[in-house]
Amino acid sequence: MKLFKGFGHQTEENKPTEGERTNHTPIPLDENLVSNMKKIRAAFAKSSDIVIREVVVGNKYKRRLVLIYTDGLVNTQVIDESILEPLTVHMEEKFDDIQTQSAEKVFQFLYTSVVASGGIKSVKDFSELFVEVLSGNTVILTEDYHKALSISTPGWKDRGVGETEVQNVIRGSREAFSETIRTNTALVRRRIKDENLCCEQQILGRKTKTTIVIMYIQGVVEEGVIQEVKERLGRIDIDGILESGYIEEMIQDESLTPFPTVYNTERPDVVAANLLEGRVAILVDGTPFVLLVPAIFGQFFQAPEDYYQRPDIATLIRIIRYASFFIALLGPSLYIAVTTFHQEMLPTQLLISLAAQREGVPFPAFVEACVMEVTFEILREAGIRMPRPMGQATSIVGALVIGQSAVEAGFISAAMVIVVSVTAISNFVFPAYDMAISVRMLRFVMMMFAASFGLFGITMALLALVLHLCSLRSFGVPYMSAFAPFDRAGQKDMIMRAPLWSIRKRPSMLTKRNKIRNTTPKPEKPGPTD
Repeated sequence: MKLFKGFGHQTEENKPTEGERTNHTPIPLDENLVSNMKKIRAAFAKSSDIVIREVVVGNKYKRRLVLIYTDGLVNTQVIDESILEPLTVHMEEKFDDIQTQSAEKVFQFLYTSVVASGGIKSVKDFSELFVEVLSGNTVILTEDYHKALSISTPGWKDRGVGETEVQNVIRGSREAFSETIRTNTALVRRRIKDENLCCEQQILGRKTKTTIVIMYIQGVVEEGVIQEVKERLGRIDIDGILESGYIEEMIQDESLTPFPTVYNTERPDVVAANLLEGRVAILVDGTPFVLLVPAIFGQFFQAPEDYYQRPDIATLIRIIRYASFFIALLGPSLYIAVTTFHQEMLPTQLLISLAAQREGVPFPAFVEACVMEVTFEILREAGIRMPRPMGQATSIVGALVIGQSAVEAGFISAAMVIVVSVTAISNFVFPAYDMAISVRMLRFVMMMFAASFGLFGITMALLALVLHLCSLRSFGVPYMSAFAPFDRAGQKDMIMRAPLWSIRKRPSMLTKRNKIRNTTPKPEKPGPTD
């Protein structure tokens, strides 16, 4: 029975040790090159893409160096021109002079004078050496010294900077993040050319060793938020981080909620704007989606082009988004409640028309709505997963054919098809896909309350929803900030978008430091000319 002790949970006997959590304890490099190479070859014994190349430098005094890199992750031209050529051609005589001195002098000579590369650092242990090799860098080991050189030589193929595919705008930048983290940090740097923009790097994932970068503006963001982000990231102990969604799920404040408490975006201009407001960005290598914290409810209804157009246009569009939120959330449930429990609320002619449509329908309104909603969700998912050239056409044609056929067959009333169609279209208005998914899930809950208790059930469900929203927090910031607790200054950029010259302070719920961000005076009409 001892074999099964602790199965399914951790005990003192089966709890992973610190060494197991970090894959292995750091082992320092040896001064003996042969010993180091034995351990390296043993580690990469079954990795055919790891290249180990020995080089002998010097004419009179020969010294052996070993280059290690991963084929496919490095730029071989950089290795030839910046490493091998200086070592074997240009520095032969100088090597003969320096090699009569200590191994440390030789190492420093390589570090400062030989390798013609911008990114270079020393490596002290094997775990760090493995990470450098597998990250696209070239490592050089020398004889009789306990350190190695890591030279930046990345050369893998990436997608480059393309156009946005999810968060599209009519007016504004078309640039989107890519899967390469240094490209992403550069896109943000292009927009914020300030020395206080900090980029702190971490490595997460015991196996994947994924690079994570935390970006924030020193002096604008609250120190407590930075510390909280670092603590939550430090608590992550997992084999691999393959996408920013892994981190989002493990650092969010509340897991039992349908609403997103971490904002994600693929647009560099959105990240720059949020950093200027006092938020923290989390960039993950291998994904074009960047996380932003803290996140609030109103943030998911804001689009980048709200700030690129006139304030009256932006305000009108935001009102449409909030109206679409309630239509997408309550459309089918209101129809179910009114047609099932509150027919007296309808005009007589409309009531007679609906009754005539439903005369041959064998199912109650709730079953109708569920069938149509589930069918539409299946069509939407099929349109996403199918090949792009035929996915959109299939979903549209499928919806038209199925809807018309269902009405003609008498399974569904025409009014229900109209309600579900308007609801589905309203769901596409949200700039943030995460919020749209939340509304889609809550719609079914509202339909069940409407089918059970009518408008009274919808009212109770809405009250519970509001209480739940007011109880949420994102990194210590109330989720409904500017609405509850009410912030008069924050209302300038919530439902309405005030003129930019009037938005003089950063959001008070995000930061209490460096509040003033705009001192532009109000535009004035020019006086009469002579």
